Amino acid sequence: MSLIPTSEIIRKAKMRGAQRLALQAPEGLKRRLPDLAEELRREGFSVVISGDPCYGACDTAVDALEWADLLIHLGHTPLGDDPRILFEPVCMETEIPPLDRLIPLLKGPAVGLISTVQHAPSLPRLADELRRHGFHPVIAAPSPRTPLPGQVLGCTYAAARETGAEELVYFGTGVFHPIGSAIATGRRVIVLDPFTGDASAVVTERLLRRRFAVIEKARSADRFGIIVSQKSGQERMRLAEALASLHPRAEIVLLREVTGDQLINLGFPCYVNTACPRLALDDQIRFSVPVLSPPEFEILCGRREWDDYMIDEIIA
Repeated sequence: MSLIPTSEIIRKAKMRGAQRLALQAPEGLKRRLPDLAEELRREGFSVVISGDPCYGACDTAVDALEWADLLIHLGHTPLGDDPRILFEPVCMETEIPPLDRLIPLLKGPAVGLISTVQHAPSLPRLADELRRHGFHPVIAAPSPRTPLPGQVLGCTYAAARETGAEELVYFGTGVFHPIGSAIATGRRVIVLDPFTGDASAVVTERLLRRRFAVIEKARSADRFGIIVSQKSGQERMRLAEALASLHPRAEIVLLREVTGDQLINLGFPCYVNTACPRLALDDQIRFSVPVLSPPEFEILCGRREWDDYMIDEIIA
C-alpha cells in the first residue's frame, strides 16, 4: 500500500465530514482497494468499492455516490470541481536513470519535458540532470485538464505544445502518449524509459498508415453512428451534433462503455468516436468495423485534407 496515500485520504475524508466512502481505481490499482477499504473501516468509515472499469479522471463512478457521501478516486489528477469527489493521484518517486542512451539522440539545446501523472513529479529532477549536460529543459505549466507541470493525457497534449521546444523528451513507458504528442505537435519526440534508461525516437508513420487504411475502409459505409460518451469527463454532444450534420445518414449514439459487442449489435458499418480519443487510435483492433476520430471523419466527408491530419483532443 506504499503508493496509496492512506493517511491523507483519512485526513481529507474526516475534514469533509464524510462517513460513507466509495473507492474507485484504474485496473493497475484495483487489487489494492480491499486493503484500503479495511483500513478505512478501522477508522470508522463505511466503504463500498466500485468494480467497474476505470480509464481516467474523466470516468468517475458518480453512480456510487448513491451509497456514499464521498467518492475516493485513486490514480489520477483532478478533473472538474465536484465536491463529492476526492481525487488522489498515485505518483512514483522515480529515480532518474543514467542519460548515456538519451544524450546522443538529442539535437538540443532546448528540450521540452513531458510525462503522465505517474512520473510527472520527477520531471524537475530530470531537468536538473539535463542541465548538467548543457541542455536547456522546459517544463510547461499546468492546465485545467492537466494540473501537474509537464503532464500529458491521452486526450490532451497542451504541455507538449506549450514548451515551445522543437524537441521533446517523454519520461515514461508505453508508446501511446509519446506518439500522440508527436502527432499533436509535429515535433520530434524521444522516449526515455524511467526504469531501464532505454531511449528511442518516436516513429509516427506506422500509426498514420493504419489510420489512412481505416479511413479508406470507411468510405464504403452508407451509415454512421456518432458515439457520445455518457461519462462526465468525455461527453462532447456539441461536437457530435456538428459531425452528424456532415452526413445525411449519421445518427448520434449514447454509450457508457464502448465495446466491440455493442458496436456489432447496433449494426452501423462505421462509427465516429467523440468519447475517449484513445478508443479510435488504441483500440481499433477490438472493433470489427472502422471507428474514426472526429478529424478523420472530416477527412472522409471532404471537410479536411489528409495533409491537415490532427490527433483528437479534449481541450476544455
